[in-house]
Amino acid sequence: MSARSSLALEGELTIYGAAELQARLIAALADAPEGLDIDLAGVTEIDSAGVQLLMATHRAAQASDRSVRLRAPSEAVRDVLDLFDLVSFFDIAAAALPLGEPA
Repeated sequence: MSARSSLALEGELTIYGAAELQARLIAALADAPEGLDIDLAGVTEIDSAGVQLLMATHRAAQASDRSVRLRAPSEAVRDVLDLFDLVSFFDIAAAALPLGEPA
């Protein structure tokens, strides 16, 4: 049994919801002893604040010998990761998670 946790995010990952998103990511990572899979299939918009939170979560996981994997990024997410040349920064899986909690 894997101790990886999963979190599904939906809607907008923008500056307007950054504080709430940060709290959710921190809590999810705290409950992920081996790592966290973040399903981004339902994300409709993401800005630099959303990207920064994903990067901060990734770095926090690495600092504690865990990993963050992005799953099924939506077209909006893929476009922004391409724009910022961050595709190679993240571990990205194409398939959506079978289980997850929508944002």
